[in-house]
Amino acid sequence: RTGRSWCLYDWNVTWYTAHPDLTQCFQHTVLVWFPCFYLWVCAPFYCLYLRFYDNGRISLSSLCCAKTVKIFVSTCLSCLMVFCPVLLVCFGFLKLPMTSILTEIHCLQILAVLLIHLERLRGFRSSVFLFLFWTLAVICSLVPLRANIQSCVLQGFSADAMRFVAFFTFFSLQLAQLILSCFADQRPATLKPVYVKNPCPVEDASFLSKVLFWWYGRLAVKGYRSPLQAEDLWSLREEDTSEKIICDLEKEWAKQWAKMQHEQTQLLRKLHKEQISGFCLLRTLAKNFGPYFLTGTLCLVIQDAFMFSIPQVLSLLLGFVRDEDAPLWKGYLFAFLMFLLSCLQSLFNHQYMYACFTVGMRVKTAVMGLVYRKSLVINSAARRTCTVGEIVNLVSADTQKLMDFVVYFNAVWVAPIEIALCLFFLWQRLGPSALAGIATVILIFPLNGFIAKMRSKLQVQMKYMDGRIKLMNEILSGIKILKFYAWENAFRERVLGYREKELNALKKSQILYSISIASFNSSTFLIAFAMFGVYVLIDEKHVLDAQKVFVSMALINILKAPLSQLPFAMSTTMQAVVSLKRLGKFLCQDELKLDSVERAPYHPGEYDNLAMVNFCRINVKVQRGSLVAVVGHVGSGKSSLLSAMLGEMEKKSGHITVSGSVAYVPQQAWIQNATLKDNILFGRERKDSWYQKVLEACALLPDLEILPARDATEIGEKGLNLSGGQKQRASLARAVYRKADVYLLDDPLSAVDAHVGQHIFEKVIGPNGVLKNKTRVLVTHGLSFLPQADLILVMEDGEITEMGSYAELLSRKNTFADFVKAFSVTHIYLQDQEEVGRLTQADKAHTGRVKLEMYVEYFRTIGLAFIIPVIFLYAFQQAASLAYNYWLSLWADDPVVNGTQVGTDLKLGVFGALGFAQGIAIFGTTVAISLGGIIASRHLHLDLLNNVLHSPMSFFESTPSGNLLNRFSKEIDAIDCMIPDGLKMMLGYMFKLLEVCIIVLMATPFAGVIILPLTLLYAFIQSFYVATSCQLRRLESVSRSPIYTHFNETVQGAGVIRAFGEQSRFILLANSRVDHNQTSYFPRFVATRWLAVNLEFLGNLLVLAAAILSVMGRATLSPGIVGLAVSHSLQVTGILSWIVRAWTDVENNIVSVERVKEYAETTKEAPWAIEDSPLPSDWPKSGSIGFQEYGLQYRRGLDWALKEISLSVNEREKVGIVGRTGAGKSSLALGIFRILEAAKGKIFIDGINIAEIGLHELRSRITIIPQDPVLFSGSLRMNLDPFDGYTDEEVWRALELARLKNFVSGLPDKLNHECSEGGENLSLGQRQLVCLARALLRKTKILVLDEATAAVDLETDNLIQSTIRTQFEDCTVLTIAHRLNTIMDYTRVIVMDRGHITEMDSPTNLISQRGQFYQMCREAGLV
Repeated sequence: RTGRSWCLYDWNVTWYTAHPDLTQCFQHTVLVWFPCFYLWVCAPFYCLYLRFYDNGRISLSSLCCAKTVKIFVSTCLSCLMVFCPVLLVCFGFLKLPMTSILTEIHCLQILAVLLIHLERLRGFRSSVFLFLFWTLAVICSLVPLRANIQSCVLQGFSADAMRFVAFFTFFSLQLAQLILSCFADQRPATLKPVYVKNPCPVEDASFLSKVLFWWYGRLAVKGYRSPLQAEDLWSLREEDTSEKIICDLEKEWAKQWAKMQHEQTQLLRKLHKEQISGFCLLRTLAKNFGPYFLTGTLCLVIQDAFMFSIPQVLSLLLGFVRDEDAPLWKGYLFAFLMFLLSCLQSLFNHQYMYACFTVGMRVKTAVMGLVYRKSLVINSAARRTCTVGEIVNLVSADTQKLMDFVVYFNAVWVAPIEIALCLFFLWQRLGPSALAGIATVILIFPLNGFIAKMRSKLQVQMKYMDGRIKLMNEILSGIKILKFYAWENAFRERVLGYREKELNALKKSQILYSISIASFNSSTFLIAFAMFGVYVLIDEKHVLDAQKVFVSMALINILKAPLSQLPFAMSTTMQAVVSLKRLGKFLCQDELKLDSVERAPYHPGEYDNLAMVNFCRINVKVQRGSLVAVVGHVGSGKSSLLSAMLGEMEKKSGHITVSGSVAYVPQQAWIQNATLKDNILFGRERKDSWYQKVLEACALLPDLEILPARDATEIGEKGLNLSGGQKQRASLARAVYRKADVYLLDDPLSAVDAHVGQHIFEKVIGPNGVLKNKTRVLVTHGLSFLPQADLILVMEDGEITEMGSYAELLSRKNTFADFVKAFSVTHIYLQDQEEVGRLTQADKAHTGRVKLEMYVEYFRTIGLAFIIPVIFLYAFQQAASLAYNYWLSLWADDPVVNGTQVGTDLKLGVFGALGFAQGIAIFGTTVAISLGGIIASRHLHLDLLNNVLHSPMSFFESTPSGNLLNRFSKEIDAIDCMIPDGLKMMLGYMFKLLEVCIIVLMATPFAGVIILPLTLLYAFIQSFYVATSCQLRRLESVSRSPIYTHFNETVQGAGVIRAFGEQSRFILLANSRVDHNQTSYFPRFVATRWLAVNLEFLGNLLVLAAAILSVMGRATLSPGIVGLAVSHSLQVTGILSWIVRAWTDVENNIVSVERVKEYAETTKEAPWAIEDSPLPSDWPKSGSIGFQEYGLQYRRGLDWALKEISLSVNEREKVGIVGRTGAGKSSLALGIFRILEAAKGKIFIDGINIAEIGLHELRSRITIIPQDPVLFSGSLRMNLDPFDGYTDEEVWRALELARLKNFVSGLPDKLNHECSEGGENLSLGQRQLVCLARALLRKTKILVLDEATAAVDLETDNLIQSTIRTQFEDCTVLTIAHRLNTIMDYTRVIVMDRGHITEMDSPTNLISQRGQFYQMCREAGLV
């Protein structure tokens, strides 16, 4: 049968008509078979995919049953629709063509049932494939639905009731199937048993929910109702956890590492590693995360296809407005098509961004994990080149650069393609004039390339930031020393020196960036000006109509995005390359060689053999169960010998065999920020009887009485709230509890008092101690323990000069015998415990929206005089933009006379002037905001630094250094860059939105009815987002601090962790901290996507409104004003998202101001200097000290550390202070230096109350040689004299008196010798001698020695004491006694007990009185 209704298509029926329709043939063939064709063609590939996807089996659920039943019913209806007409034809009741009957076949839906059950069996919970099938089926049924409704209305329902009922029921079932496919099925049975607290809802979300990010909504509502807490956040998905990510990545990195290790020579290997290490890391990351990243890239490509379709539809819409005869339905079609394309573009764009941020998050986890694991295995040489600050920077700044790289990398290759497509479409509109646009782009590119190159050179800012963070880390580690010496100002100036260089580099970089931004933001105008100018000037017949102008402008607006992204992407890529090299270089550092020490199984009665590099002629056999003592002068290699036995040093020749497990006690105790119990158990299960035995043996039971929560007391970072002796005993207890086979003890008795030292030796180390059957290697300076050693090794300059038992060595009458003879008195070790256990304060998150005061504080630091001109500049910039766009619409509507437009030159000139004015204003605003940001940042950093340095010691004891480092690195970086960038973006887009609203209202005033509710809805969604996002930002900041603290702690204690074989436990701890941080980061970026999808939908509604109102009012509107309104409304989607994103970025980052300012409210110590102080310049002249009923508390509510001390010390008097643990000896020193302020009473020095003078005036006029010798990275001279107040001759003289002149003279750089972080390239004894040299240089009238010779050998101790006696003869000396023989010739000895002075007299008189001092001397063998 022929006829129009039975043709496949007919344009007169479909397009060229006021009432469009599809032909009957098209409806019964293409529309029916198209979904089926999709199903049949794609089903085999989908089944193949399902074969490889096995996630368990889903039991038959109500959802699955409903889907199956509905398909069964629709299939029955299909059969009914096919066979009933056949029967009617057969019986002669109906005459219908067979083609009509055959096209009704829908039985292919049976395949859909099979697929539903196959998905169920493979654990597939939400099907994209079937969702698309049902969507196609419903869309293809819409035209027949319309036709059936029309037939029903025109012919009446009774005309063909059975067909109508069947079709409408069939359509309803298809629609129901589509709705059901929007829901996810239940979890597979195999996944159910695994219980996860608060699982991530994305795992239970359907396809549609994932696309629209609806699964996030519940968290947004919860965050809006009340501030989110950490427990409200979802658990990480398995694929996002550290364990899963790093497990996969380590295998790949190990392969790359192995390849690099196979180079021929060491030099070649080093050069090759440094060159390709970054590339190898990138390749490793790409192999692991590439596939998922590529799925995101596919979404980007599809998004681009929709993006370029929109200007083409705009062209059709403007053509419709111009054509007065065009039917109205075409206008509505174009309006809805533009809306649909905009929505699809938005959805695909945000799926791409979600994929990028997910990959970025995984890359961050992976890199942090690799860096952490590497920090546990790098050797000591590599460790010296990588400071803690630098490692923290690797896991903070460099991982952030890699995350940015993941997000912007695709722009490097997509942006040029987008630019080329834009120029191609522009060529179609404007012909060869588009080349002018290409020329403009070509001119903009080299300019921005040059700017990017200049900015990359200014990346030295990172170097200065590294230096500043490294220095801050050292300041925080050695803050007690800075306060004792009043050196805060010197180090403050060093920090500010780095900061000034950093800000100068940032300022230059920001000015260059402003030129870049101005050129980009003006690029729309510059390209339009060039193209339109050339177009109208080369031929007067060239007319600019609305279609040419506004489709070109829409294309130029698309062009703007890749033009702005490309240089940023290139810059990000370059920064990422630098970061990859830095990370690669660190990850390729030399590791400890596992073969340095041969680990043999435990066989009783064997020997441990030693032969070691860096030492000469060492050959030792240690019999199992024996006690070996290692003695020698400072720097002779005693500690290095133990390091060698642990495999911590590089072996050149020979071999070391250690049988059985090892426990190690380092010279400087390493204590974790955990409870005392956790420090002792160190990951082992608690066995009460053994635990109590260890506490008793290590003399820790009396300390438990002092600690507030006994062994559950949290110990501050680096053991801040424990004394040196307590730290050392806790360190020893950790080793003893281990029940190891071999014990390496590096001078553990150097920091404990007489009875405790004897007790520990007898109960732990000695022949009758708990370790009596273990092999013990003891480095010691205590001669009293040597007779009980089975073997003594005497070391000098890395060699064992003598070896044998105590008796053998004495009989040889060599060096050792002379040494013992000179120091034959038994020397006793004394130590104090003062600071009771106090809990560190965890970094806390503020809750709720950021207070207005924070904004006021930020803008106040910039200054009102700076802000008002910026606002005016922004207003002027947008006014110029509005003017040139409106001028362009007037030009487009200009009538054409004889094929030309009048006054083209004038129009072009005005257009150019307005555009250039806008460009200059853009440059002005960006520079002004950048400079304002730098002003604010400088003030805020200075305030933070001053607040921290003015804080008392109690603040540092309760605040983990990770929290403070986080403020100085991440938070200050946010204030430097993120807040100004956010403000630029927010103000720019807010004014742009205002411009768009004005233009749309000018064109269609009725749009105000739409704009108002959209604005209210926008504000509603935005308030949901900002409340939740800010809290997530805070939680993320708070959870970031423990990562840095843990990294810091691990790097410092890596040797101990390795010795105990606890690497895997610490790796798990690091994983848990990183994962905890990611639990707040993941919802943060999902929130941004959720917001963007919702807001862009609102923006697309505005596009729809503008387009439909333009169609409705086309009789009164010119094409120019319609083009202006619609092309500008197309920008709203992006503008709305960017405003909220920028607003949220500002609010999120203003939290950094909040976190930096919070230290302004903490307690501060007294002023450093008092103006118009009456203090004489030569004070103290005599050095007399008076205590008047002096009392001291560590914290209100705690017991008194000193109780009503009244004491007078005369000038030039030498006073020794002794007492048991907790007696209050060190408290006296802390009181004199006002490290702790008096709770009652007064201290007078030369008659002046020290509470009435400035802290620096006090601390700089008296000197202490502290217990812990702390050095800072920098020259040796800086460590002695940071203010450069002494001549080189005076410094050399001090070194000579401190017995360091020969050592320093032998160094290549002498006084300029670089000390590494913490002075680790000097031995502990040498560091103590440097502290002595500081005291000799200052030469004040009062000297306090706080157990200053704990780490030096007896000979050096004797030299120090003789130096003090001669050089400080005219000074008052207070010595907190460490070795009792050193104070036996002092004027007076003060014996303290529980904060009281129990005895005070000359040593001779005290001994004759047979009191407490006498008992101590008896224990020491002095009487």
